[in-house]
Amino acid sequence: MKKYLLSTIFIIVDMLVLIGIYYLSAYFKSGVTFEDFYFVIFIVIALFYYEKIYTLQYDFWQETYKLLKALVLAYFIVLAILTLQEISLHYSRLFISLYFIFAMLLIPVIKRVTKRLAYSFSLFKKKVFVAGDGEQREIFKKEFEKNWYLGMQYSENQYDTVVISSKALQLDKMNKQIEKYLDKNASVYVVPYVTTVNFSNSNILEYSNIRYNTIQIENKLLIKRNIYIKNIFDVVAAVLISPLFLMLHVAIALAIKLDSKGKVFFKQERLGKNNNSFLCYKYRTMYENSADRLKEYLINHPEEITYYEKYHKYKNDPRITKVGGILRTTSLDELAQIINIFKGDMSLVGPRPYMLNESDELGKNKYFILKVKPGITGLWQVSGRNNLTFKERNELEVWYIKNWSLWADFVILVKTLKVVVLKIGVR
Repeated sequence: MKKYLLSTIFIIVDMLVLIGIYYLSAYFKSGVTFEDFYFVIFIVIALFYYEKIYTLQYDFWQETYKLLKALVLAYFIVLAILTLQEISLHYSRLFISLYFIFAMLLIPVIKRVTKRLAYSFSLFKKKVFVAGDGEQREIFKKEFEKNWYLGMQYSENQYDTVVISSKALQLDKMNKQIEKYLDKNASVYVVPYVTTVNFSNSNILEYSNIRYNTIQIENKLLIKRNIYIKNIFDVVAAVLISPLFLMLHVAIALAIKLDSKGKVFFKQERLGKNNNSFLCYKYRTMYENSADRLKEYLINHPEEITYYEKYHKYKNDPRITKVGGILRTTSLDELAQIINIFKGDMSLVGPRPYMLNESDELGKNKYFILKVKPGITGLWQVSGRNNLTFKERNELEVWYIKNWSLWADFVILVKTLKVVVLKIGVR
C-alpha cells in the first residue's frame, strides 16, 4: 500500500512542478493559455510512467538520464502534434522550447529534494534482503546506507524485495533461490555473476520457441560510431572551454613563474592510443632540481618506496612546489591537457595517460587500456583517486572502456567537478 501511496505523491509533485514551470515560462514568454497546454503535462507524466520512474527506484544518475530522455521525447511529440493539427501558429515554439529547458534543469533537482524528504521517513523506504554471497551482501548494505536516493534499507526479517547474488551459486541453487523468494510474493532482482559488463546498456533478445534469452555484449569504445561521437564531443567541449582555459592559463602561468624558476609547462612522454607515445602537457608543479631532492628524501624515508610500489605516487613528494601543491590539489595542473585534445592525443574522459615505464605493469589490461585515447579525467578519478591501488585503477578503466556511453562521460565530468571542489581522494 505504501508503495502506491509514494508513487501517487511523486506523480502529484511532478504535476505541480510541471504546472509551476508553465507559469515560470509564461513569465518570460506569454502567448499560450494553460487550458491549451495541459495536454503537454499529460504527455510528460505518461512518458515518465513509461520509463518506470514511478514504479522502480533508480540511482540518481540513471533516473536523471531517464527523465531527460522522456522530456526530449515529449518535446518532439508536442511539436509533432501541433504541426499535424496545423495549429502551430497559435503556439510559440520559443515558449515550448523554454518550457522544456526549464523542465530539464529543474525536475531532476526538485525530484532529488522530494526524495530526500520522503526517504527521511523509514515508512517509505523499501525493505531489501540480499541473499547469496556475503561479500556482495556487504557491498549492497553499504550502498543502501550511503545512497539515500535509492530509498532502500537492508532488512533480514521483514522485506518485500530480494536481491540474489549469483556469485559462487550453482545453477540449481540459483533456481531454487529464485523460486523460494518468488513464492513469498517478493520482488526479486538477480546480480549477474559477470560484473565487468553494464547490462543496463545491453540489448536482450528473446527466442520464444526455445524460451531462451540472449544478452548482447559489446566493447563500447571500440565501435567506430562511438569513437566518432566521442571525438566530436571532445572537440566541441574543448572549444567551449577555451575562453575559460585562456583566462586561467594567464593566472596559473604567472603564479608558477613567481613561485619558482623554470618553465610553465611540464612535458612528458606518455602512452597513448594503440601503444603510441605522445607528449603530454601539464603545468609544472615540481622544482627544477627535483631528482636530487627526491633522492635525498628517499634515503631518509624508505617507507615511501613501498608506498610508491603500491600506488605509483609518493605520500609526501618533496619535489612539489608550493604553487604546484595547489595545482595538484585542485587538479588544475592537468588543465593544460586541453592542448592535447586539440592535438588529437587525448580525450576529456578516458583512461589515465600512463608513463612509458608503466607499460608492462598494465598486464592483461594493457590491450583494452591502450586501444583508446587517455583522458584528462576518468572513472578512477571519481571513484577514489589516489586511495585506489594501481590494479584497482586499471580494472575501473577497463570497465569504463567496455561500458562507455556519452551519458557516462557527462556524469564523470560532473563528478570530477565535485571531486575537485571537495578535494576527495587528493594527496
